[in-house]
Amino acid sequence: MPELRDGYAIARTALALRGVPYRLGGADTDGFDCSGLVQYVYAIHGLGLPRVVRDQYGYGDSVKLDELEPGDLVFFETLGHEVSHVGIALGGDQFVHAPNARGQVRISRLTSGYWAERAIGARRMIAATTDSQ
Repeated sequence: MPELRDGYAIARTALALRGVPYRLGGADTDGFDCSGLVQYVYAIHGLGLPRVVRDQYGYGDSVKLDELEPGDLVFFETLGHEVSHVGIALGGDQFVHAPNARGQVRISRLTSGYWAERAIGARRMIAATTDSQ
C-alpha cells in the first residue's frame, strides 16, 4: 500500500528557502522558478518530479482546493490558457512559491484576489514504501 509522504517536512523545507531569488529556469539555491523550487524540495525528500509545471500537474493524486494539506502542490493558470504556476501548500490558505513578481521565494495566500482567481487544482504526491518482509 502506498504511504503518504511527510507533508509537514516538505513544507518546512520549502519555508527554509524563503528569500532565495527568482531565476527563470532555476532549480537550485542560486535561484528558483516555480517548478524548479517544487522539484528541488521534493527531491530532498526522495521523490523525483518532472521539471515543468504542466508535467507536475499530471503527477500524484488530485485534491480539492478546500482539502489541501501541507506539502500538497497547488496549481494556477497565470497566463490565461493553461496551468503555468505551482506552489507548495503550507496549511490553511498559505503556500510557498517562486513568483517573478516579487523576485524571490515567498509565502502567499490562496484567498488573495490574484491567486484565488487563478487557482485551478491541487495534487498530492505519493511515495512508494518498501516491503520489509
